[in-house]
Amino acid sequence: MQNEPLNTAPIQQFIQQVKNADIGRSKDVRLDITQAKNLAYTLGIVMSRLEGDLERFVKANSGNNEPVEIQLDGGEGWK
Repeated sequence: MQNEPLNTAPIQQFIQQVKNADIGRSKDVRLDITQAKNLAYTLGIVMSRLEGDLERFVKANSGNNEPVEIQLDGGEGWK
């Protein structure tokens, strides 16, 4: 399944707005409702995509049961 490209422009705009506010020593950042909705929807899509990618990764790697060998030496050589 091929994912279509994400439009991260609202996230980039918000980050730039925060950077500008920080440089200008502003105490707050204001978003109009359109900006807030675009940011919220974009973050939701990004988080959903990441969660889906993580599920696919776990599913693809869940059958990988490589044995792990552990040797205990009682802490020798820890000087």
